[in-house]
Amino acid sequence: MSTSVSSTKARILEVAAELVANSPDGDVSTRAVCEAAGVGAPALYRHFGDKEGLLSAVVDHGYEKYLTTKRSRRPGTDPIQDLRDGWDTHTDFALRNPHLYRLMNSPAMRTPPAAALESHRILTADLRRAAEQGKLRLAPELAAQMIMSANVGVSLMLVSRPTTFTDETLSRRIRDAVHAVVFTPEAMGPEISSAGDEEARAEEAGAEEVLPATATHLAALLRRTPRPDFTPGESALLGEWLDRLSNTTPE
Repeated sequence: MSTSVSSTKARILEVAAELVANSPDGDVSTRAVCEAAGVGAPALYRHFGDKEGLLSAVVDHGYEKYLTTKRSRRPGTDPIQDLRDGWDTHTDFALRNPHLYRLMNSPAMRTPPAAALESHRILTADLRRAAEQGKLRLAPELAAQMIMSANVGVSLMLVSRPTTFTDETLSRRIRDAVHAVVFTPEAMGPEISSAGDEEARAEEAGAEEVLPATATHLAALLRRTPRPDFTPGESALLGEWLDRLSNTTPE
């Protein structure tokens, strides 16, 4: 790609990102972008395909700095704390970039931006670490869907309805409530639940609570270190059974 072509694409992207950030509703027209960038419509469509392609590129462009911090983060010894920090970082990013965040999660974006997919993969990787330590009640993939849904939901409410959702502790409260469902009581720590409460819950739950967490732990360990005495077919079947047990909901 020549320098002039590259600079034209970068200029269009920078202008579009600025217009989105300053727009009252977070939307922009391709005509406004072309006028501000000093290019014709053919140049915009040549580089981005259509408006959706342009907006998807804007999302990835704006989210890149956020993902850079997540990529460079060295995993801590406690994946639960990493996941708490990840939730808070996500919410903070939404509050600092409300238009961009609404755009990233808009139903009009038929193709998920690459940045959102990468963020989900990072979340799932942290949850797999938690599963390997026996701290997860559910399969990592299901837990990731639950956490991401809740995190995006509360973040959207905070940026879309700030006069209604005014409680500064709301995100943390929802985070802890979701984590209490996803993680084992022992993993949550004394700041979330006392040791006495953990013991009472464990006694009340019995095997119906213990079995999914145990299956999740075993599945994570077997995927990390496959057993050589199982054939590939046996390993796949065992993994399927364990995943089914992991996602069992107590009656």
